[in-house]
Amino acid sequence: MTKITTTGLALIALATAVAAASAHEQHGHSSYSAGEPGDPNKPSRTIEVEMSEMAFKPANIEVKRGEQIRFLIRNGGKEDHEFLLATTTENLKHAEVMKKHPHMEHDDPNGVRLAPKKSAEIVWKFTQTGTFEYACLIPDHRDYGMVGRITVK
Repeated sequence: MTKITTTGLALIALATAVAAASAHEQHGHSSYSAGEPGDPNKPSRTIEVEMSEMAFKPANIEVKRGEQIRFLIRNGGKEDHEFLLATTTENLKHAEVMKKHPHMEHDDPNGVRLAPKKSAEIVWKFTQTGTFEYACLIPDHRDYGMVGRITVK
């Protein structure tokens, strides 16, 4: 009986580890809809993005296809906030995962989570035309308006 219990516990632990890895993988990307990570040694221009409760400034950005942008992102708010660059569909899907894992940290080149008064940089090359967004996917933040748009022409 002890051997069966030990085996059962091992299988439960393995299943839990796989589920956690899968949840993390859902927000990871092997390719990105809005482009690709840029070369930090070659940014073409810098755009400063200020995060606060519950807004981004600027809320709309235009770039050219092929342009590389260095986003200087600052959290001027009193809460943690995120900047996650993707399509609306991708961000909505990721927001559902964030509801289950609200303290998820991002280790992707298209996103960052910042504590109040902190800043970070993301360098991004826009290789696709279209409309994309940057959003804070901490539960409820996007719903309260914390979303910005990027138009790539």
